[in-house]
Amino acid sequence: MAQEFDGLVAVVTGGASGIGAAVVTELIERGARVAVLDLRIDGAHPDAFAVAADVGDDASVRSAVDAVVAEYGSLDIVINNAGIGAQGTVEDNPDDEWTRVLDVNVVGLARVSRAALPHLRRSSAAAIVNTCSIVATAGLPQRALYSASKGAVLSLTRAMAADHLREGVRVNCVIPGTADTPWVGRLLERADDPAAERAALEARQPHGRLVAPSEIADAVCYLASPRSRSTTGTSIAVDGGMQELRLRPAEPRADS
Repeated sequence: MAQEFDGLVAVVTGGASGIGAAVVTELIERGARVAVLDLRIDGAHPDAFAVAADVGDDASVRSAVDAVVAEYGSLDIVINNAGIGAQGTVEDNPDDEWTRVLDVNVVGLARVSRAALPHLRRSSAAAIVNTCSIVATAGLPQRALYSASKGAVLSLTRAMAADHLREGVRVNCVIPGTADTPWVGRLLERADDPAAERAALEARQPHGRLVAPSEIADAVCYLASPRSRSTTGTSIAVDGGMQELRLRPAEPRADS
């Protein structure tokens, strides 16, 4: 049976681990030919075309996109997933850290998109999906710099959608809640009580657990799919209700 991504070529930045790796797996299973762009490609899916690339360097990005098109002959879908985290209040990070995080999370997305756009304009199923974060829509403590970067991603997504709609390029984003990724795992390892910290993160989300990368990948594939031709300039929250729901505290279980 034909699959929805048959014949389409997708690039996933940060695709060798975490959310990006889950997206790569899902796209391949749905019939896409997938290229992984990542700083370290040793963990990339064996059926993907892996290219070492740094989204913080324009020449590296352009070379990687050219390599993908040389390998597959075209480019239809870009998943801008590469990003880095940051902790602290507005007082805690020096200027060079602000520059570093914004350069990767925001300008890096722009670098990849502008390198890909000449190829996307030639596609009949062109789509860009950006990975945003719950911190773009909800104020969380100790995330000032990271929130600023992801708020920019949300706004940039809408602006790009307006700019490129009439060129046949759809642009959307996903907004994950706290996901069970290697980055979150490293944060937990540094906590004084990792088990208690994990329990607190899980309790913060109304459905009571961290978001699975595969759940985010499903939303990314919906937005990237040629079946979603009327969906552009929007976002999908995959956050267990964290942004919109206000539940009362859970009642104690009778057997507890």
